[in-house]
Amino acid sequence: MKLVIISDTHGRHENLGILRGDILIHCGDFEQLFEQDNQAIRKIDAWFGRQEFKHILCIGGNHDLTLEKLVQIKEQPFENAIYLQDTEFVYEGVKFYGAPWVPDLSNHAFYANDLALDQAWAKVPRDVDVLVTHTPPVNILDVSSKGQRLGCASLSRRLQALNPRVHCFGHVHASAGTCVKRGTRYVNASYQPSTSAFEYEFVSRSGKSDPKSWWQKIRKLGAKQTSLSRATT
Repeated sequence: MKLVIISDTHGRHENLGILRGDILIHCGDFEQLFEQDNQAIRKIDAWFGRQEFKHILCIGGNHDLTLEKLVQIKEQPFENAIYLQDTEFVYEGVKFYGAPWVPDLSNHAFYANDLALDQAWAKVPRDVDVLVTHTPPVNILDVSSKGQRLGCASLSRRLQALNPRVHCFGHVHASAGTCVKRGTRYVNASYQPSTSAFEYEFVSRSGKSDPKSWWQKIRKLGAKQTSLSRATT
C-alpha cells in the first residue's frame, strides 16, 4: 500500500500537480487564516478529484475556519475525500484515525483546551495503525522557526499508550521531515517548496505494515516519479 502525505498547503495544492498512490492523506490547513476564501473547500475538493488514489483522507487544521463551520452542519464536507474528525477509516486491514484539534490557539479553528484535548485523544483506538492529527506531539518535529516547542503535551501522553505504525501531522512548518521513535514513524508533512509530499510504501510477510520494511521517498517539485530520492528506514 502506498501512502502519500501532505499538510499545510494553504491554497498552494495546485503546485503539487498530480499525485498517485493508494491513500492520500491531507493533515489539515488547506486554507489561509488571514486570507479567507469562501471557495477554499470547493477548490481543494476539485483538486482531490484530479488525484489518482483509491481513497483520500483529510482532516482540519487551525487555519481551516470555513471547514470548521461547515462540518457543524455537514458531516462530510467533500465529494472527493473522506473527512475524519474523531473517526476511523479501515482499508485493507489498516486502521486510520484522524482528529484536527490543536492546543493554545484559542482564536483559531479546531482549538481545544486541555480538558477537551485529553478527552479527544482518549478516543483514539489502541489498535490504530496510522494516526492523522494536525498538531505534532510535544518534542517530536515541533520546533518552530523561532526555536519554540509547539507540540501538544496531551497528545504526547496519549501516545505512550498507543503504538501506531505511522503518526502524520503538520502545523509546525519549520520541522517538516520524519523520524522514528519507539517503532513509530513520525511524519511532519508541512508543505515546503523543495519537499512537497511524503510518500511511503510498505509490505511485510505477515501482510501487516511494518515500519522496518518501509522505504521513504520525498517528492521534489518538478521531479519525475522515477527520480524520487529514497532512504531506508
